[in-house]
Amino acid sequence: MEVPTFSKMTAETPTLEGVQAEMSKINAAFDKAGDAGGQLAAVERWNEMRRRYRTWSSLVGLRFNQDTRNADYKAQRDYRDKLEPKLTNLDNDLKRKLLHSPWREALVAKLGPQAFALWDTDARAYSPAIEAEQVRISALGAEYTELLAGASFEFRGEKLNLPGLGKYYADTDRNTRHEARMLQWGWFAQQRGKLDTLFSEMTRLRHESARKLGLNSYIDLGYLRMHRVDYGIDDIKTLRKQVINEVVPLCTELVKRQAAELGIDKVKYWDDGIHDAQGSPKPHGDHDWMVARAQEMFDEIGHGLGDFFRLMNSKQLIDLKSREGKAGGGFCTGFPVYGVPFVFANFNGTKGDVEVFTHEMGHAFQNWSSRHQQLPDYLWPTYESAEIHSMSLEFITWPWMEKFFENDADRFRKAHLTGSLLFIPYGTAVDHFQHMVYEKPDATPQQRFEMWRECEKTYLPWRDYGDLPHARDGGFWQVQRHIYLSPFYYIDYVLAQLCALQFWVRATDDRDKAMADYVALCKRGGEAPFQQLAKGAGLKSPFEPGALTRIVGQARDWLQK
Repeated sequence: MEVPTFSKMTAETPTLEGVQAEMSKINAAFDKAGDAGGQLAAVERWNEMRRRYRTWSSLVGLRFNQDTRNADYKAQRDYRDKLEPKLTNLDNDLKRKLLHSPWREALVAKLGPQAFALWDTDARAYSPAIEAEQVRISALGAEYTELLAGASFEFRGEKLNLPGLGKYYADTDRNTRHEARMLQWGWFAQQRGKLDTLFSEMTRLRHESARKLGLNSYIDLGYLRMHRVDYGIDDIKTLRKQVINEVVPLCTELVKRQAAELGIDKVKYWDDGIHDAQGSPKPHGDHDWMVARAQEMFDEIGHGLGDFFRLMNSKQLIDLKSREGKAGGGFCTGFPVYGVPFVFANFNGTKGDVEVFTHEMGHAFQNWSSRHQQLPDYLWPTYESAEIHSMSLEFITWPWMEKFFENDADRFRKAHLTGSLLFIPYGTAVDHFQHMVYEKPDATPQQRFEMWRECEKTYLPWRDYGDLPHARDGGFWQVQRHIYLSPFYYIDYVLAQLCALQFWVRATDDRDKAMADYVALCKRGGEAPFQQLAKGAGLKSPFEPGALTRIVGQARDWLQK
């Protein structure tokens, strides 16, 4: 079908009664089927319905994030969040039938084993008994998003939101960076009571949901919801040890080298993004200039990326400018009916603009590449697999960074690689912290602050907040949206980063082969679990002993040149 511009995209708002009636017909057809073929026909009708629903849901969520102050958008999001648990239950009823079909073997042969693994986790992760909790958690998440989107600052003669203030975190002048961070953390200190209350309520509701489902804690429920079907907590613990033993020492070394290059005794938190005396490299042009150069870059990379970006740009499927009322951060969503993704970000004039843009374009290219997958369940992989495409594209585009940074391109590459390495212990700390939180769901806010400080001492021993309020007290975790909105979605970035760094190493050795494997991985979408997808792309599972050794060695060698 012809893809319309985003402003012309529409989706009919579903009603509970309408979906119930449609699902009733699909279930009846499934039950009456006399063979696997009849049940597959019913599944196809279900697939078509799910594509419509997901398109509507994505449009609702995106428009709310584009303008959190819009009362209509907020009302639509609230309606969606109240409707979603009921529709999830209807979906799960059919998933259970598929799991227990007398023709399951034939269905698996046609649809793939991954779908059945996903449906099994979905069926175990929800029941109508926890509907009220899920609706309330969604409402609390909206409050958190609106609270952060509403932050406003006067700085250097400008009125700025949180993403806008972020451009000063990487300013060349150290005092400016410190003042900007003081503003940021002063705001979080003022909001601590609200932030603590929101998270305490979310934690309580998540724990109660897990217990109602017969699980020990939200850790078990969180793993089910993240669709972790080929690894578990023991694998994560093994990874933590590798990070502590191999990555933390390298990062400690890098931070000491950073202090020497900056001519300071000790790196403070407000120096984190500055890796040489010239400051943080910045793109040498504005939004429109960057989009034009991105088109040149993707045309030169080839493999369909150029035509794809031209489509995204011409159909208004990118929203990159920061503005008042717009939610912070960056993400990619998709509209299955139209077969296209959408990239959302907040440019603020820093090197992060290029990093976030290439990251989200990696997600978008994967979704576009796998748009013809037979099941909606395969349009996106599970999260840790999805992040391979995004983080790998950050490194795949390295040879073209002169387009954005000109003679500062090597400085960008150094800062990007250093930041990617420093992220690994941080991401592991976030995940470990979440395990600690949900192991003790009745912990006080102060105890959670102490948990975070314990994680920082283990994984980020170099971090020094100086006189910054709130962060120095153990409140840094409250800026990490995933902890509030997407629990246990963070180790995924670590796993993917370790795969992306393997692509970086392989592209250095044989770029054509690495690129071919990357594109093939994108086309597979979510048809297999994480470790199978990684292996199929020629990557080593991060859980394997010694998986980090070559990466760490190669990175150390590159940074020493």
